[in-house]
This record gives sequence, structure tokens and C-alpha cells, in this order.
Amino acid sequence: METDKAKMYFWVILDLLLLGILVNLVVFVMPAIAAYRNSLPSMYVMTVSAEGKTTVEPDIALASFSVISRGLNPEQLTENNNDKMTAVVQFVKSEGIDAKDIKTTNYDLSPNYRYDPETERNFITGYTLTQTIHVKMRDLAKVAKIVGGLTPLGVNQIGGITFTLDNKDTALAAARSDAFKNAREKAAVMARENGVRLGRIVNINEYTPVTPYYGVYAGKGIGGGMEAAAPSIEPGSQEYTIQVTLTYAIK
Repeated sequence: METDKAKMYFWVILDLLLLGILVNLVVFVMPAIAAYRNSLPSMYVMTVSAEGKTTVEPDIALASFSVISRGLNPEQLTENNNDKMTAVVQFVKSEGIDAKDIKTTNYDLSPNYRYDPETERNFITGYTLTQTIHVKMRDLAKVAKIVGGLTPLGVNQIGGITFTLDNKDTALAAARSDAFKNAREKAAVMARENGVRLGRIVNINEYTPVTPYYGVYAGKGIGGGMEAAAPSIEPGSQEYTIQVTLTYAIK
């Protein structure tokens, strides 16, 4: 009798252990295996690329203005160049440009050399001083007037004027949303045409092409100062483009 009870307890305990192992397998092990399997890259994928665009009107213009002078006396050269640049800064401020939107980006005083073949040595023939400021113009209606008024003040090099947005995030977000929409639609069509089903996205890439700019140059070269009429400058519109690539697992 005691032996029969012992056998019964043994089988009950064994059944409970097996049940516990089964429950553990179903509740913990199988989901873990499924999660691991899902984390592995699919052997079968489909990659699609698409482009999104948005067109906006620029709200700022960026430009660089330089005064470049040459002379024999570096002290006199510096004084004359500084006077011209001071006049330039005062002029752009008088047109409503805030001081925080004016920045000196270059100040370079360099000797000019000439090689003497008789002595086989270089000697200094003078000096060149270059001063450059970078200006952000927020009132686009004044860009032409400002550019036209620079050369009479001694500016003899004007960098390319770039029309852009002060904050590009909103425009880029719209272009990105359009790109992803186009990519998803393209992927759905490709999957349907080829008789497969789309799985999860396993890779995403984004590329933003460089936005072109409109450049204006003025001046008479070293020692300029010619009178310049206000040029006709139209900011037009800016097109922001984003290209995206999506890689789908396919079923």
C-alpha cells in the first residue's frame, strides 16, 4: 500500500514538473525564440527609393563683402582699410541690419614678395590687406540697394549672395514627409505587382542634396570704388528636396 502511494506521489510530482516546464516553455521560451528570430535580418528584402519636395520663398539673404587694398606702408594701409570697412559697417547698419547679423570672417595682412634672380632672394614689394564681413539680410527688399551701395564705399569684392531660410527645419520636415509617403506607396505597388507581402522596415537612409544659390559679384578689383547702380536681384523660390531609401523585409 505504501508503495502504491509513493508511486502515485511520484507521478503527480512528475506531472507537475512537466506542466511547469510546458508553461515555462510557452510563456517565456517561445516568445524569446520568436523575438530573436524577428530580430534577425530577413534573407529576402526589397529596397525602394523616393524623393520628396517642398517649395518655399526664402526669408533671408547671406553675403560676404571684402575690402582689399595694397600699399607700401602697412600702418597706413591698415588705417585706410579700417576706415573703409567702418564706413561699410555703418552703411549696412543704417539700412536696418542688426549688429548680430554682421560678423568679421577674415582679416589678413600679408606681405607681397618678388624674386630677384640676381641675388636669388625674395624681397618685399608691399602689403595686401583683406578684410571680409559676412552679413545676414532679413529684409529682402533692401538687398539690391545694399549691394549697390557697397562699391562706392571701397568694397571691391562681393561674395555670392545666397537666398535661403533662416530656419529650414519646417521646409525639410515637409519634404521628408512627402518622401516617405512616396516611398511607402512605391513599395506597396512593387510588392503587389510581384506577388509578395511587405514585412517590417529593416533599414532607412536619408540624403539631402545641396541647395543651389544665386550669386552676385561686383567690384573693380584691387583699388576699386566704381559707382554701382543697384542690381536687379530676385530671390525667387527655394525648392528643398530630400531623398529616402527604405528596405523592407518581404514575406
